[in-house]
Amino acid sequence: MIDRGLDRRRRLRREHTPDAVRARLTAPPETSYLRDFIYGAIDGAITTFAIVAGSSGAVLGGGVVVVLGLANLFADGFSMAVSNFLGIRAARDERERARAEERQHVELVPEGEREEIRQIYALKGFEGEDLERVVAVITADRDRWVETMMSEELGYGVDIESPLKAALATFTAFLAVGAVPLLAYLVNWAFDDPIADPFLVSSVLTGLAFVGVGIAKSAVVRQRWWQGAVQTLALGGAAATVAYLVGLALRGVG
Repeated sequence: MIDRGLDRRRRLRREHTPDAVRARLTAPPETSYLRDFIYGAIDGAITTFAIVAGSSGAVLGGGVVVVLGLANLFADGFSMAVSNFLGIRAARDERERARAEERQHVELVPEGEREEIRQIYALKGFEGEDLERVVAVITADRDRWVETMMSEELGYGVDIESPLKAALATFTAFLAVGAVPLLAYLVNWAFDDPIADPFLVSSVLTGLAFVGVGIAKSAVVRQRWWQGAVQTLALGGAAATVAYLVGLALRGVG
């Protein structure tokens, strides 16, 4: 335990040397689409298994399960990807509108915008000559001035996420993990029913998929791995139970 703590301190010291800090701050920010992938995977597994569970409760044939499952897999996956794409695009458009407004404010009322900078940094503890020097440095460059207002006044972070890549990550995850509940039924459909209880196999495989996705999600939100696994498994299990009960209740209708 002590050795691990020493190693961590040594690593942190290496990462905080002047050269290391300079390299880190001047490098382009890294973009991660793991969040989009994980939430696409969770939604894909839950919705597809809900169809499997509901169909099983209604005692529908394996062919029907395959048709309904594949239809959901592609239609719902595409819908979720498009929604993610449009949501990120809308956020980006909102950011650009805010940036244009701030640039206009700097041009039309520079003293008022300069006073905003002054008060923002006064709240951070700057005062006197130090405060005026900070204001002078920031407002000497129009782009730096606008970006400072974007982050400090409006709370916008760095915009680095690509809407298209985020949508592709979501769609890929939805298809990959959402197909897991259908695997047993696809095998039976293709090879003349070698699996005696496809719903049981589907349930086990989907449970394992939920656990895997939950563990991955816990890494994104910095949560204990077992908490992510249990939460995702519980959520998926609840959705599947509801779908199964609805199918059971509607058995024989129509």
